[in-house]
Amino acid sequence: MLKVRDLEVYYGLIKAVKNINFTVEKGQIVSLIGSNGAGKTSTLQSIVNDVKRKGRIYFDGHNISKLPTHKVIQSGISLVPEGRRVFINLTIDENLRMGAFNNDEKFESLREHMYELFPRLKQKRAQLAGTMSGGEQQMLAIARALMSSPKLLMLDEPSLGLAPKIIGEVFDIITKLKEEGITILLVEQNAYAALDISDYAYVLENGEIALEDKASKLISSDEIRKKYLGA
Repeated sequence: MLKVRDLEVYYGLIKAVKNINFTVEKGQIVSLIGSNGAGKTSTLQSIVNDVKRKGRIYFDGHNISKLPTHKVIQSGISLVPEGRRVFINLTIDENLRMGAFNNDEKFESLREHMYELFPRLKQKRAQLAGTMSGGEQQMLAIARALMSSPKLLMLDEPSLGLAPKIIGEVFDIITKLKEEGITILLVEQNAYAALDISDYAYVLENGEIALEDKASKLISSDEIRKKYLGA
């Protein structure tokens, strides 16, 4: 579904991502794990053409490398950014409306499905997003991204700053989305939680892919356990 080839990302003269290649197959959860500054967020931003980059990106057999961000979203890719970035002065309902900016004809049915997935949001649909807890904002950020009916959902650090119980809920939702047929590319510092639900994973170090394998193999790797799982 997604093929990234010879990707480089630049911030001024600094090369944050260095000639990486990876693939996300349809129906999979694929994780990018690694320490802070490894290039994970830059990689996601490059896919939606939000940073200066070189390389080729193919989605559903089409080269989307030169498409502007809104066209990438329309092609079927959606990003839940790090830090959630919900519209704090808008209600839950209004945030969902913003997520459906290119999918307005399906707004009503999609919104109801989001409220089935996230019943907590339905209870507070008229509440301003800025008054919600971090966990609720994360759920809203995911729901807003789903309002564009993506084929590929990219999540950047969805567990960041959340309580353990809420992290469990968020990862349960990610697993459920896969069951609904959505392909997922996940960036996550909680390497154990990411590998536990993933089919395949890539380990980024200093902007390069240091290791890749089936998630079930990486989670039992001594090297991964020492570096990223605290074992």
